[in-house]
Amino acid sequence: MPTIYAANASSVLVDGQAVEGVQALEYRRAAERANVYAVGSAERIDVISGPISVDGRIRVASASPALDAKLGDDFIQITVVLRHGDTEVTLSFQDCLLTEKSFGLGVGGHGEATYGFTATRVSQDPAPGA
Repeated sequence: MPTIYAANASSVLVDGQAVEGVQALEYRRAAERANVYAVGSAERIDVISGPISVDGRIRVASASPALDAKLGDDFIQITVVLRHGDTEVTLSFQDCLLTEKSFGLGVGGHGEATYGFTATRVSQDPAPGA
């Protein structure tokens, strides 16, 4: 049975400071891979692993003074605590840089700011499968 984390019980922190009004968080960890083929064969015999990249986005109701203060060239730490009942998982994004901020406002809704970031790595505690 999958664990379904509750958005209203989870939290996002930037340099230890809670980010208020988080509507969504998404991230992508991607590793570059290159296939190795035997001479004269179309079948892959190995894989070479290359660089790993981590990119993410945090969507916040209206705006976040905590994130606005971090726009620039200084590295930050983003920590996400995902919760479901007594279950808790912490994601730590190291050496993050905010790369973009966008803002949207729709009729009948409220404004939302989206902050894009990159990270050197992301770690999970407890580790998957632990």
